[in-house]
Amino acid sequence: MDRRTFLRGAVCCGLTVGAGRAGASLLPASPVFGRAFDALDGASQPLAQYLGRPILMNFWASWCAPCVREMPLLESVHHQHPGLLVLGLAVDTRANVVRFLDKIKVSYPLLLTGTQGIPLMRELGNKGGGLPFTVLFDRQGHAASFVIGELKEADLQQRLQQIL
Repeated sequence: MDRRTFLRGAVCCGLTVGAGRAGASLLPASPVFGRAFDALDGASQPLAQYLGRPILMNFWASWCAPCVREMPLLESVHHQHPGLLVLGLAVDTRANVVRFLDKIKVSYPLLLTGTQGIPLMRELGNKGGGLPFTVLFDRQGHAASFVIGELKEADLQQRLQQIL
């Protein structure tokens, strides 16, 4: 083994051990946190502002029946786990979301991705781009798991234990 290979291995092992002791990963957060989307009031919201707490990121649309069916579960999880950020990313228009919210009350933050949400979902593992799509991130912004399709309460609660 040459010196360069040895040093590279030693540094990697040292970083891994150090990260384990510190309880934090040295890997960068998911690239999704370099993006920003508009809130309903039009203000741009950088996703990086949410780092530091576990996140349930749910891609949805007002015209998607399974998305609408799972919203009461998301609302319940939002209230059950105050340390968890439930974040809705609407692959929809502002007008559709505003009309939807006149009928269904949602207390967790909603941001508008519009059509930008589809390639983002694909980057996060949803190759087909179907809705609903939910990604769970740990406190450092690393994707822990994802669900394509409608959430089921027992499965979601089990997945949440990985990041809470």
